[in-house]
Amino acid sequence: VKPMTPRCSVPKAVPVGKSASLHCHENEGFPKSTYSWYRNSEPLSPDSKSSIKPHNSSYTLNPATGTLVFHAVHKGDTGRYSCIATNDAGFAKCEEQEMEV
Repeated sequence: VKPMTPRCSVPKAVPVGKSASLHCHENEGFPKSTYSWYRNSEPLSPDSKSSIKPHNSSYTLNPATGTLVFHAVHKGDTGRYSCIATNDAGFAKCEEQEMEV
C-alpha cells in the first residue's frame, strides 16, 4: 500500500545553539515507510558526518521513525524542510515548512 501524505511538524523558529526536533509520520503505507528529509529540496544525509557538503551542523536522522533532531542549530540550518515517506509501493511528500534559526 502506497504511503499517504505524511504529517510533518517543523518548529517555526529556533534560537541559535538550541536543539530542534522535526517529525514526519504516516501510518497507511504497507510495508512500513522509511523517511527522508530535505532542506530547500536538497536531501539531508541520514548521517550528518557523511554529508557530501561541508556542513558543520550536527543532527540525527532516524529513517524508521521520521525524526530529525538538530542538537544545536545554527543560522545555516534555516530553510524550507520537507519529508518523503517511501515504501515498496511508492512515496508521498509533505508540504515544505519554513524553519527560522
